[in-house]
Amino acid sequence: MLRTHTCGELRLDDVNKNVTLSGWVHKVRDKGGMIWVDLRDRYGVTQLAFDESKTAKEIIDIVRSLGREFVIRTSGSVLERYSKNDKIQTGDIEIEVSEIEILNASNVPPFTIEDNTDGGDELRMKYRYLDIRRNPVRKNLELRHKMLQQTRNYLDLKNFMEIETPFLIKSTPEGARDFIVPSRVNQGEFYALPQSPQTFKQLLMVSGIDRYFQIVKCFRDEDLRADRQPEFTQIDCEMSFIDREDILNTFEGLTVHLFDKVMGYKLENVERMTYDHAMKNYGNDKPDTRFEMLFVELNDVAKGKGFKVFDDSELVVGICAAGCAHYSRKQLYALTDYVRKPQIGAKGLVYVKCNEDGTFKSSVDKFYNQEDLKKWTDKMNANPGDLLLILSGVTDQIRGALSELRLKIGEDLGLKNKDEFKALWVLDFPLLEWDEDSQRFHAMHHPFTSPKPDDLEKLSSDPGSVKANAYDLVINGVEIGGGSIRIHNKELQQQMFKALGFTDDEAKKQFGFLMDAFEYGAPPHGGIAFGFDRLCAMFGGSDSIRDYIAFPKNNSGRDVMIDSPSTISKEQLDELGLDLKD
Repeated sequence: MLRTHTCGELRLDDVNKNVTLSGWVHKVRDKGGMIWVDLRDRYGVTQLAFDESKTAKEIIDIVRSLGREFVIRTSGSVLERYSKNDKIQTGDIEIEVSEIEILNASNVPPFTIEDNTDGGDELRMKYRYLDIRRNPVRKNLELRHKMLQQTRNYLDLKNFMEIETPFLIKSTPEGARDFIVPSRVNQGEFYALPQSPQTFKQLLMVSGIDRYFQIVKCFRDEDLRADRQPEFTQIDCEMSFIDREDILNTFEGLTVHLFDKVMGYKLENVERMTYDHAMKNYGNDKPDTRFEMLFVELNDVAKGKGFKVFDDSELVVGICAAGCAHYSRKQLYALTDYVRKPQIGAKGLVYVKCNEDGTFKSSVDKFYNQEDLKKWTDKMNANPGDLLLILSGVTDQIRGALSELRLKIGEDLGLKNKDEFKALWVLDFPLLEWDEDSQRFHAMHHPFTSPKPDDLEKLSSDPGSVKANAYDLVINGVEIGGGSIRIHNKELQQQMFKALGFTDDEAKKQFGFLMDAFEYGAPPHGGIAFGFDRLCAMFGGSDSIRDYIAFPKNNSGRDVMIDSPSTISKEQLDELGLDLKD
């Protein structure tokens, strides 16, 4: 055995035991006469002690040759430490070493293997195998492992069967861009990497596998950001002979289970909210409900007073920032600059300060008197000391801008408590959304989403008004998962393809295999997919999913450790029948 114990498990109860440890040299402290070595593995750190007056010279010579990250095996007796260290689990003991062996030497690492390292992101990603030795990164991967196991435990108890689906599939025109894989055997034809296992899990329902799940890699060739990677992991699930309530209850249960078993947090009261309510009151379909600050529409009290900005706008809407009437002119200018950013898109900001004496001070006093402003404050339930922040413009655009302002104010006021988790289901999304560029409808979720039963008749006559039997799980303003009840008969699926602008031939070419399967007794079914990386990041208190992936890509979609993507040889291209021009 190269070790009898790990570097994190020895305690006072082990004093006088002869043990063997193996690991990496974390630090060497040579005080002349005494040398201490901190030995590290994934479980912790144990101090090794070398007394020159007692230890053989050849051992001392080896110890003095050690560098950081050398791999060693050492044996000796467990002693109680004279000077204890309460910052590590093994801080009450040390090892009096009698044997030592260098298993492998190490170059000087390009950055320090410490919790607070001196390595930048790109450098640590290039040497990711060293970065994973650091406690914060390792703990992130341990959390991910625990979440994987608890997910499997819960779903197994609910009779779900874990089944793997193919990675080399057919490219489809809907959704994000596919990663394409050329075929050598069938030159001129291409596979695609799956954006999700959607059609396969529906086929499994036709197959009689009434409860399926898979913790699966998916691939999307899209622009990157903190919560996106070109390859990512989903908890992918599907159920037969169910309705929407069954799905919501089952996966609300999974969410509560994960919070309990992984975080020790009791998630209470998973609320429900319609898409229309979310958009009207929060300005987006994934509202952060840890704080209120709901939108209030002011068209009826703000228009018709000669203020052209409001009079010409489709919507005048605002929020009340409680206790913020003290904001200085400089702070208000900063908020105005914020909403004018191109990514926010507002042209300006109107404010009203509710003074403690019952009067009002606004940026539009020229157009509105005290009585006018009181109507605004009454409608927004404002109190003395509050600040009203108001935007106007085209409805969808201005709701989005006010949503961003609301989140910023919530952050500034400390209302987004990272130790609090508020979950809700957002329901009744539009089935379709109109795309001006292509001049046709696109599926808001995907083309297999079922309309709500009450809206079936409108799919031909008024497709834009049809609601989807779909649902998203949102926690603290982050979309964690989403799914829908699926279409399970051929006629309705054909009608859906027609609403999306597919010809019969196009639909058959892309999805004929699925529609054929529907003719062999497809059961009612529905499902959901959780963004597993995103869920891990939330549990770990991070905004970036990259921290919870063992070998992530950088912001350009590159793996700088293995230098990928990379060019391939002309011989390989020729085998694939590809001719890439300069």
